[in-house]
Amino acid sequence: MGTPCHFALFDLKPGFRLDLDQLATRYRELAREVHPDRFADASEREQRQALEKSAGLNDAYQTLKAAPKRARYLLSISGQEVPQEVTVHDPDFLLQQMQWREELEDLQDSADLPGVAAFKRRVKTAQAELEDSFAACWDDAAQREQAERLMRRMQFLDKLSYEVRQLEERLDD
Repeated sequence: MGTPCHFALFDLKPGFRLDLDQLATRYRELAREVHPDRFADASEREQRQALEKSAGLNDAYQTLKAAPKRARYLLSISGQEVPQEVTVHDPDFLLQQMQWREELEDLQDSADLPGVAAFKRRVKTAQAELEDSFAACWDDAAQREQAERLMRRMQFLDKLSYEVRQLEERLDD
């Protein structure tokens, strides 16, 4: 018997659209049940199991909480494994990536905080659009390649979004 599905762990049906507040609430309830402190007086074996359950629960939560990770996980449980690093033939998006990177560099060079805020909003909008597109096609086997492409685009935007936040913090100091 393999590890239980991340969705089943939280009593959720596998799907891309999740109520993140509900997920967080359920996570906190489950985390309390398996918290290693509750097993301080238990046997070594029970303590180890609690620790493993706690780690597994945390991993499942981190996976489902973040859209790109959730997308990758859905694809991986719906059939073949998704290779970690693969060059998806996506020339349009590659061009878009380069434009975003250049724009972010310009914003960094000019220390343009309002510009960074505007850029961040555009990235957020692009992320929301990608998530909608992914939600519409992930469970359709005929659109598997497109779903994978969208998931990889989400991963890129997630990384870009993180870099934008870091730049904001540096410029704010």
